[in-house]
Amino acid sequence: APKRKFNIQGGSAGMCVDLTLFPLDTIKTRLQSQQGFYKAGGFRGIYAGVPSAAVGSFPNAAAFFVTYECTKSLLGTDGVLPVPHMAPVTHMLAASLGEIVACLIRVPTEVVKQRTQASPSSTTYHMLLATLKEEVHSNHRHFCKGKFCFTIPFSLVQFPLWEYLKTLWSRRQGHTLYSWQAAVCGAFAGAVAAFVTTPLDVAKTRIMLAKAGSATANGNIPAVLYDVWKSRGLPGLFAGSIPRMTFISVGGFIFLGAYEKVRRTLL
Repeated sequence: APKRKFNIQGGSAGMCVDLTLFPLDTIKTRLQSQQGFYKAGGFRGIYAGVPSAAVGSFPNAAAFFVTYECTKSLLGTDGVLPVPHMAPVTHMLAASLGEIVACLIRVPTEVVKQRTQASPSSTTYHMLLATLKEEVHSNHRHFCKGKFCFTIPFSLVQFPLWEYLKTLWSRRQGHTLYSWQAAVCGAFAGAVAAFVTTPLDVAKTRIMLAKAGSATANGNIPAVLYDVWKSRGLPGLFAGSIPRMTFISVGGFIFLGAYEKVRRTLL
């Protein structure tokens, strides 16, 4: 029953955040696209691709948090890594495994979502059909290409930092944090992780928007980052960092705060 409630609450919180803050995600994608912000749609059709996000958001968030909590339980206090100073390693492993499981759901929906965001004149349905047709001819590689390389580093920064900030704040005030305090920690950890991993997110966006068969679509991350550096310099590598940090920070506050509230209620 607790696992089922984690599944439902985690999925609901994730879907609520993704849909509420979707315009920021669209702006971020267009800022990072190769054709540039205005050619990718500018501020037009700011909700382009939202059906894809709506379909994938709930199961994606649910899969992540069920896996994250189960892994923490297996490795944590009564598990194979019970020593307190090993907690960051436990959180890193749990977050990484959670991302791997969630990516099985997230990758296909995000490819369609980002392509629709960068082509607002097309609908999600038509973009799905076009992507499927393209992927069939390229042996379906684009759906899975490199996505794990992008999401795992983010979680490796965000979740250990979130858990560390909660522990530090709790020790200083002498009691367990309130849910809103855990949410503040989640917002800060999300903002830091978002900024640090923005270059990888730029590469991910370029690869997912690329047509199958192109040099960018091959998924060579260093080559893509070098190409961005040559054409746009440092600002290009951190394109979309402000809307991305805002999206993840606000989302982290809502999502991780609500998640922490539910977790404590159940435990």
